[in-house]
Amino acid sequence: MPKEKILVADDEQSMREFLDIMLRKEGYKVSLASNGEEVLRLVEKDIFDLALLDIRMPRLDGISTLKKVKEISPETIAIMITAYASADTAIKAMKEGAYDYITKPFKVEEIKLVIKNALERKNLQKENILLKEVVKDRYHFENIIGQSPKMLELYRLLEKVAPTKTNILITGESGTGKELVAKAIHYNSPRREKPFVTLNCGAIPETLIESELFGHMKGAFTDAIATKKGLFEVADEGTIFLDEISELPLMMQVKLLRVLQDREFKRVGGTEDIRVDVRIIAATNKDLEEAVREKRFREDLFYRLNVIQIKLPSLRERREDIPLLTAHFLKKYSEELNKNISTVSPEALQILINYDYPGNVRELQNIIERAVALEGSHQLSAQNLGSYLNERIPVKMGTFDLDIPNEGIDLEKIVADIEKTLLLKALDKTKGIKKRAAELLNINFRSMRYRLEKYGLNQESKPE
Repeated sequence: MPKEKILVADDEQSMREFLDIMLRKEGYKVSLASNGEEVLRLVEKDIFDLALLDIRMPRLDGISTLKKVKEISPETIAIMITAYASADTAIKAMKEGAYDYITKPFKVEEIKLVIKNALERKNLQKENILLKEVVKDRYHFENIIGQSPKMLELYRLLEKVAPTKTNILITGESGTGKELVAKAIHYNSPRREKPFVTLNCGAIPETLIESELFGHMKGAFTDAIATKKGLFEVADEGTIFLDEISELPLMMQVKLLRVLQDREFKRVGGTEDIRVDVRIIAATNKDLEEAVREKRFREDLFYRLNVIQIKLPSLRERREDIPLLTAHFLKKYSEELNKNISTVSPEALQILINYDYPGNVRELQNIIERAVALEGSHQLSAQNLGSYLNERIPVKMGTFDLDIPNEGIDLEKIVADIEKTLLLKALDKTKGIKKRAAELLNINFRSMRYRLEKYGLNQESKPE
């Protein structure tokens, strides 16, 4: 049954009641208005998929109402209804963004068909966008290619969890393909025809995350010039992927927990509870359990997200997949860069297998792309790999005595000393600039600030 919301606006009560009964029988959710001002009040409180607007209404005519509806909610489809058809009014309505124009008296089947076509066109546009994303992302599914025991185990787990509704937490180092695994789960689930929506929790300013997730009403804050659906509403019946979930501010963790528990939320500035059916897949490259112990992540939210945990292996843990991945990337970039490179020299392959890949599969992909671009022969040579990898092999900080004496050790103190030393070295290298130091340590600014406060190092650094 359709779930679309339709707003009917007509000054004739009999027409409103007739359209209300007819549309509800078709399965639509219907709201009624008798004039243009009522329409605007309703549109400011909710987002409608389609509006049927009479041209002649008291207080605010249909064309003026249409114009304001499009300002508040641009995605709402508008169909104009009138007993006084003319080419002039039709042109005005179309210029203001009307989808179609129906003249009274009309046949029931006619208006049903116009509404059905309008909503199908809207849904088709959404599906085309989703299809383009799927096609584009298929080029990147090589990040989960592999025949190693760890990868075969991963495939078996994905086959089990994909058909379920269960929330999933994906963990693993940067570059291991967490988003691609999330997409594989979605597109192999019963929700595959519905939206897959992504939010990087560490990339959105703290002040905008709530609006991004839950949407906002027009005028809710300074830049809210129109009512907007949030990602949870967009993802209804589909999947939302929350990457870098550890970076979600505590205030938003509370609100996310409510959505997980009640499956409903309010838009920023809104009063109506909006119910959704969304599967949540979260991902992190951090230790969430440690964040829970340090009170940076809510324990109740952690357990709600961590129903099933999928741990992605680093490339170091599955070196036997490197030749397979290398061959795939070699073919991909040879075609893209119009090169005729079909093989990898034994020396080059050995270099690739021996490297530790702090950036995992993503780094291997970049290495092969660079080498293909530089290669002048039909075989990928060691020469085009050596300089790049030599520059990136990390310099060891010195050797540690890993023996544990009989009296034991203070593990937390040793780890804290190492972390503090690295923070100081990074600050020294960047002349005290915290943002640049965070980039050197591959952590975000918020995490850098937390660690500096933890060790009382704020006085030794600068914000920018």
